[in-house]
Amino acid sequence: MTSQVSSPAEQADEAGEALVGGQRAPESAGTGGKEIRRLDRVIIRFAGDSGDGMQLTGDRFTSETASFGNDLSTLPNFPAEIRAPAGTLPGVSSFQLHFADHDILTPGDAPNVLVAMNPAALRANIADVPRGAEIIVNTDEFTKRPMAKVGYETSPLEDGSLEAYNLHPVPLTTLTIEALKDFGLSRKEAERSKNMFALGLLSWMYHRPTEGTEAFLRAKFAKKPQIAEANVAAFRAGWNFGETTEDFAVSYEVAPASQAFPTGTYRNISGNLALSYGLIAAGRQADLPVYLGSYPITPASDILHELSKHKNFGVRTFQAEDEIAGIGAALGAAFGGALAVTTTSGPGVALKSETIGLAVSLELPLLIIDIQRGGPSTGLPTKTEQADLLQAMYGRNGEAPVPIVAPRTPADCFDAALDAARIALTYRTPVFLLSDGYLANGSEPWRIPELDRLPDLRVQFAGGPNHELADGTEVFWPYKRDPQTLARPWAVPGTPGLEHRIGGIEKQDGTGNISYDPANHDFMVRTRQAKVDGIEVPDVEVDDPAEARTLVLGWGSTYGPITAAVRRLRASGRSIAQAHLRHINPFPRNLGEVLKRYDKVVVPEMNLGQLATLIRAKYLVDAHSYNQVNGMPFKAEQLAAALEEAIDA
Repeated sequence: MTSQVSSPAEQADEAGEALVGGQRAPESAGTGGKEIRRLDRVIIRFAGDSGDGMQLTGDRFTSETASFGNDLSTLPNFPAEIRAPAGTLPGVSSFQLHFADHDILTPGDAPNVLVAMNPAALRANIADVPRGAEIIVNTDEFTKRPMAKVGYETSPLEDGSLEAYNLHPVPLTTLTIEALKDFGLSRKEAERSKNMFALGLLSWMYHRPTEGTEAFLRAKFAKKPQIAEANVAAFRAGWNFGETTEDFAVSYEVAPASQAFPTGTYRNISGNLALSYGLIAAGRQADLPVYLGSYPITPASDILHELSKHKNFGVRTFQAEDEIAGIGAALGAAFGGALAVTTTSGPGVALKSETIGLAVSLELPLLIIDIQRGGPSTGLPTKTEQADLLQAMYGRNGEAPVPIVAPRTPADCFDAALDAARIALTYRTPVFLLSDGYLANGSEPWRIPELDRLPDLRVQFAGGPNHELADGTEVFWPYKRDPQTLARPWAVPGTPGLEHRIGGIEKQDGTGNISYDPANHDFMVRTRQAKVDGIEVPDVEVDDPAEARTLVLGWGSTYGPITAAVRRLRASGRSIAQAHLRHINPFPRNLGEVLKRYDKVVVPEMNLGQLATLIRAKYLVDAHSYNQVNGMPFKAEQLAAALEEAIDA
């Protein structure tokens, strides 16, 4: 799924050969008059109005694909408005799924199949669709007014503008209403099931399982059995339409990716869900209650929603009235001995910054999870970006260093949460975890870990008056540090003999009393910095089988596109090395030595060069930035071209 060393077949996948209908060198078989072609991978995009249920449709297709055993990667893309203007370009919602019989890394650059529920969906997505791809359109929506709303003067279904594609005009709305005529539903109610008709058609077309979707629909609408059965009927009607119509003469098979995965139990998981499970696991491994103080904000709200379901694991969630109250409550929980978490996105980090500085001063463990999105200000709430790195690094008054951890894939969010908790608990410090909208909403198969392989995160609380002053009296010293980690003792309020003062004013070393002494302040500032600098993180690993002269260095969610681009270049005979950072503060200790081995270092980022700025400043390396801030993840082909240019320059 995410291994850096790939087989020749896997490299061929990312090498970007021309695909027809999603396949390369297909094998065909005839069954009952219908041809079946075997593919190694396919990219499907569902697109429609934000009220057409495209996210649900894509999610169900993904779930069935995961249960079938394919490797997969998804890219949901939706408007920020709860109900954007119907039939308009800004109101288009889409869901892209890339699935294969082998290891893949990205949701794919371009769809082999586009399902367009209306003219706006076609217009918004047609530029991404390669010639020869399949386009399925809901012809019922291609009337004069909806087409004029998005700038179509003539019907694209009739004017020849789609001749380069395999066009399948299907009256989805009409067929759905006809299939549900015996359910006693109004026309509007019946129309809502057209996404299930489309899902059934695509499920037939790609031989997806159906039992899970039918069970899901009956569970989802358990209180409305008539609606549940109507949706099931629409789903089955779509399947039967594909089976019987002459317009779809070919169906496709993509075998399970059984050889791509190590042995184990897998499930499909999104980044935010993996992060939630990682936080729960961290609480269990630390034997501490988990406390989340949070204010809802896109795209982080899913973590609050998920953690609220797990009180049985000692998780308590608090939906605060604002961002400041959310982190204040979390910091109070940390003082009380809990594994404390606050979740947000970039605008919320700005509001939390003063309390993050207080957590640095108090030296208490606190996880600050920032699911980055496009900015500044409200920016692009539902789009992705990596532009909060310098905010996490420096966005506080005074010298207030905070460790930074960044997951690289949706499944990796689970391990990153455990890693961030390890650092926070061991070193008594707030820790930033920087995910982003692409990871949060995207999904991939995740191997469920064995419990005995999870790290032991248990901590030792200060247990009594055993910290002596220089004169030998038994008085608790709240800032007497562990000589190895420089962490101060964690004293739970109410423990006899451990009374001590807390607050934002500078502490005296050892005693924790208020101190305005210049020398003491200098010492405490340098000590807090030394504690972060001394955090143990693994060395950065370099994938360089051919001793290249150019290194591409990434962080966070750029891992998939970068690795796919590197595979393409190597398949074409080019030599390039790759390294990826999970820990950005502190950097891995061997990073400087790694960077100096290469003539050129290229840093692709979804910002204007923030990691590159840190690399240049710390290591005096002329790191070359390759940047994108359009709210979307990099495409592998785009990155491959940029990296090839860097190699040749």
